[in-house]
Amino acid sequence: MNHLHIALWGVLPYLVLALFVGGSAWRYRYDRFGFTTRSSQLYESRLLRVGGPLFHYGLFLVLGGHVVGLLIPEGLTDRLGVSEGFYHLNALLVGGAAGLAAVAGLAVLLWRRLRVRAVRAATSRSDRAVYPVLLAVLLAGLTATASGAAAGSYDYRLGVSVWFRSLFLLDPDVAAMRGAPLVYQLHALLAMALFGLWPFSRLVHAFAAPLGYLARPYIVYRSRASSAAAQRGAR
Repeated sequence: MNHLHIALWGVLPYLVLALFVGGSAWRYRYDRFGFTTRSSQLYESRLLRVGGPLFHYGLFLVLGGHVVGLLIPEGLTDRLGVSEGFYHLNALLVGGAAGLAAVAGLAVLLWRRLRVRAVRAATSRSDRAVYPVLLAVLLAGLTATASGAAAGSYDYRLGVSVWFRSLFLLDPDVAAMRGAPLVYQLHALLAMALFGLWPFSRLVHAFAAPLGYLARPYIVYRSRASSAAAQRGAR
């Protein structure tokens, strides 16, 4: 095991985590009002209505699949009666569809930024850095998913997942990640680059998601005309 592998899979993840947590805390302390997407809906809404939901819902499903695939050991799904064939077929179909939706949505949003002058002018330097990395992460993930369709292909649950869970034990299993195919290693490195850039880009708006809207009571909106008619009736 050489020093490069130890640096990549045993040290770098913790450096990225420190940058992610420290950068997010710094951003919240000095740029609290910057926790926003800096919405550009005012400039153009047609493409946004198509690309926004595709990207966000697709990405949400992709992240959910990663949580299941990386954190839940293979032995647990076996005890629950989930066969390996069914698990991998579900990962291929659902994960592939979610990844394609996220890539398609991101492509629409990027085309929108290039095509609409006002949106392009509102694009910051951090956005220009994070968008290519985000697209590369998604494409590498799709490639890894597609590579798992072949019979006898690499089982990431016996390699990448083992390495990922070992990070939480502060005892990185470098050998598990060193034996992974190149596309999985590239996917992991790009993901770490994305999380390193996260606190300094518009991606921080994920921390400000209005989850309270799911539980708050309904707000009744009335038009000005109906409100005026109600006031005249009261008189």
